[in-house]
Amino acid sequence: MDAAPSSPAARVPARTAPTPEVRTRLVWLLDRDGRRSEDPVLSPYVQDVGAEQLRELYRSMALARRFDEEATHLQRQGELVLWAPMRGQEAAQVGSARALRPADHVFPTYREHAVAIERGVEPAELLAVFRGHSAGGWKPSEHHMNVFSIVLGCQVPHAVGYAMGIDLDRRAAEAEGREAEPAAAVVYFGDGTSTQGEVHEGMVFAASYDAPVVFFVQNNQWAISVPFSTQSRVPLAERAAGYGFEGIRVDGNDVLAVLAASRYALEKARTGQGPVLVEAETYRLGAHTTADDPTKYRLREDESRWSELDPLLRLEAHLREAHGTGDEFFADVAADAQAFAEQARTLVLAMEPPVLEDFFDRPYAERHPLVEEERAWYAAYQAGFADTDDTGTGNDGTARSTPDSTDGAGADRGTQASGLTVAADPVTGVPDPRTAGTQEDLA
Repeated sequence: MDAAPSSPAARVPARTAPTPEVRTRLVWLLDRDGRRSEDPVLSPYVQDVGAEQLRELYRSMALARRFDEEATHLQRQGELVLWAPMRGQEAAQVGSARALRPADHVFPTYREHAVAIERGVEPAELLAVFRGHSAGGWKPSEHHMNVFSIVLGCQVPHAVGYAMGIDLDRRAAEAEGREAEPAAAVVYFGDGTSTQGEVHEGMVFAASYDAPVVFFVQNNQWAISVPFSTQSRVPLAERAAGYGFEGIRVDGNDVLAVLAASRYALEKARTGQGPVLVEAETYRLGAHTTADDPTKYRLREDESRWSELDPLLRLEAHLREAHGTGDEFFADVAADAQAFAEQARTLVLAMEPPVLEDFFDRPYAERHPLVEEERAWYAAYQAGFADTDDTGTGNDGTARSTPDSTDGAGADRGTQASGLTVAADPVTGVPDPRTAGTQEDLA
């Protein structure tokens, strides 16, 4: 009898890992126990960072973590529609954000909560997005930070285009004898997003035009349920060489190293030396979003191992041992973080839902006929839900107009108010915006 065929898995050759010699070195300045080391390239970029600055970094990370926890609780209690936890990634976000200047522009995903707070976004503006009360939350021009990008990878070409604009503005200023303020664009994305086509296209354009952009990858080891080992055979920082620019691989749980690497990369971008890719290796300690259950695909052993590398614990150990920071400081930070979280909760519970009619005023600066068609349809649709019984009397005993009455109420009220005529669908009776037009158009 013939031998049984081998399984498909058996026919696939084993994955081979690159030899250590070709791997980009992982840089850190604080080891897992909080001991400080030196790096010939990055250490000069944090020579000014002493005990006080390190305490500020710790405070920012602690506030961000407590805010993140409170937002998760709010979602579990039904006060937010969704939440994307960032626990474990505080050092990557705070360290990189502290390297930014006001003129730099940030393009985030939907998880950069600590970056948003560092850029001055108010907690209410941030949480309004996840409560479903706002499609944006804040004005990008006020914080030099775009609103959160929900579609994976779409922000990368946006950042590159913005960076190319920065370069064009610089050239125009030089031609006119003016001095332009040095600036760069920073785009955040994760290891999962790095496999999107938009990322490749963005990096091609950035390299082709020497765009002043920093690609900041938070490699948190998981693209929802797909491990990084499946996504890439090499560190993401090595991909930069294929496009012709520099890649840096840094310990993303070391806030000091992240700050140094970000300052280094931003300096190169601002001074016309082209793009840089920074890969911050960290770990998502929580779920991908509150709609996810990581126990279905992650091992507790891995989670426990990464928990020991917690960025807050590492910096706390360094502050205690190297700078004599005592319990009083950490207690004060915990109290401030709790107050920050309680304020966020109060703001969420006090939010009033938006009035949908107001959204028709937002697409254009001036009234637009197509938007007016939609406004008229919505007004007529809402009027069709009049609270009446068969006699045309409301539940409170008052007379109400039915949707098909001829006194200008009901389904015709919205169209008359806006000067539009909308024909009703012959089946549902609901006005169809595709037939809408001004009375003059239909004459």
